[in-house]
Amino acid sequence: MLPTTVSPPWSYTLTLPHDPRAPGIARTTLRAVLATYGLAELAPTAELLAAEMLSNAHCHTQGPYALRLREATPQGIRVAVWDSNPQIPPGFGTTGGPPAPEDAESGRGLQLVRACADAWGAYRLGDAPANHGKLLWAECAQK
Repeated sequence: MLPTTVSPPWSYTLTLPHDPRAPGIARTTLRAVLATYGLAELAPTAELLAAEMLSNAHCHTQGPYALRLREATPQGIRVAVWDSNPQIPPGFGTTGGPPAPEDAESGRGLQLVRACADAWGAYRLGDAPANHGKLLWAECAQK
């Protein structure tokens, strides 16, 4: 009889500098994590979710931001992005908000996240300097 292996839940956090190359580095890390855990088929959706949330963080903050990846289910992943701006973007809070106008030059990325994720959300963190900002998250799973 083979011994039973217990796999504890996993999570990774990658802190990124405010650098235009940072989102690409984060997506490369995401692909590596997905491949490691046998979730490579989630890469297209998970990368889209991460790219949109990372772009939002890069555009709306001046400091560092972070990508957090964790197991949502044995067949799924939660992709989260923290940044220091406490304002939750319109359309990503609990109400969903109105869609961006068709001729808008920005504002559609988080709509893509909502449309492509199995679940999504956001919350504002505390006001203390060491614990401030917001966290946007989205989940996707193998079907």
